Amino acid sequence: MQNITLNVEGMSCNHCVKSVEGAVAGLGATGKVDLAAKKVSITYDETQLTVDQLKEAIEEQGYDVV
Repeated sequence: MQNITLNVEGMSCNHCVKSVEGAVAGLGATGKVDLAAKKVSITYDETQLTVDQLKEAIEEQGYDVV
């Protein structure tokens, strides 16, 4: 398992947290959003997912990964 922390702009409420964590979970990874820091910590299987796939899933929810 691999761990990564991504900076995500545009999150402002608990709905945003659920959207981002849900997008990551939909790929089979586990994400934990720190709303105040505008970060999401993700644990994923690097043999199944790439960082680009994780970023794309978050961006599809309307947030910017920076």
